[in-house]
Amino acid sequence: MNRLVVPTVIVALGMIGAGALSQQAPPASGFQAKPYFQMPLEKDPSRVVRLQSVVIPPGAGNRFHRHPGDQWWAVQEGEVTFTVKGQQPRIMKAGEFVYVPRGTVHRNQNLSKLPARSIELNITDKDKPQTEQVP
Repeated sequence: MNRLVVPTVIVALGMIGAGALSQQAPPASGFQAKPYFQMPLEKDPSRVVRLQSVVIPPGAGNRFHRHPGDQWWAVQEGEVTFTVKGQQPRIMKAGEFVYVPRGTVHRNQNLSKLPARSIELNITDKDKPQTEQVP
């Protein structure tokens, strides 16, 4: 019986440690981004322009955040719930787009049962994190 105590304690401690780590790490957004290009903005190398396609699986979303620049995005397939912090959510369907000015605190969620796909164009400050999480 004593031979089982040590392995049982090791397994229990490992499970407790894994549980603590999983609570500390922020959940992944689930977004699957595929960049088409990223390059310096012509005539303003202090800024970067990026175009990417994003697939948002059912139930996926991101936390409230902001960008150091402007963002334009359009839903190509499915629907995305777009929320500016402090405002009512807006359900966007294929063919609809939104302009997100610099510093706007917002989030995107796919609350449907089907995948959503969008295309994003960002013009942001070079050498700054492209996304800043906001509580």
